[in-house]
Amino acid sequence: MGTTSPNGPLSVFGQAQRAMSAQLVRMNTAASNLANAGTVSGSEKDAYRPLRTVFSEQLDAATGTSTVKVNGVYRSNANPVRQHEPDNPLADANGDVWAAPVDESAEMVEMMDSARQYQNVVEALQTSKQLMLDTLRMKP
Repeated sequence: MGTTSPNGPLSVFGQAQRAMSAQLVRMNTAASNLANAGTVSGSEKDAYRPLRTVFSEQLDAATGTSTVKVNGVYRSNANPVRQHEPDNPLADANGDVWAAPVDESAEMVEMMDSARQYQNVVEALQTSKQLMLDTLRMKP
């Protein structure tokens, strides 16, 4: 699948849509990680592992334009943290539980950055719209 529509190259609106969609996936991934921060499980296998969004560039060689593509959302290989909590109802026979290895500060930075990138695209769209309106209003 290329970066062009059936009618030709992507417009600024098509490129913005892809960028905004990618940032939304990124923000939802960070939100899911934050929602699961601090959760514990009775086994290492069942513990929550953070999600990571993987992006790639999609280049249209004919026009030289580049857009973003979400390749997928994957579980990280981070190891859960063993905590000794013998009073926890989820504790195993040794009295251990396994906490999700989520860095809450890093996830907040990820959310703030994705929100800012989303806002940048909105501002670019507003500028494009204004330029189009100004062009239409020009007198011959």
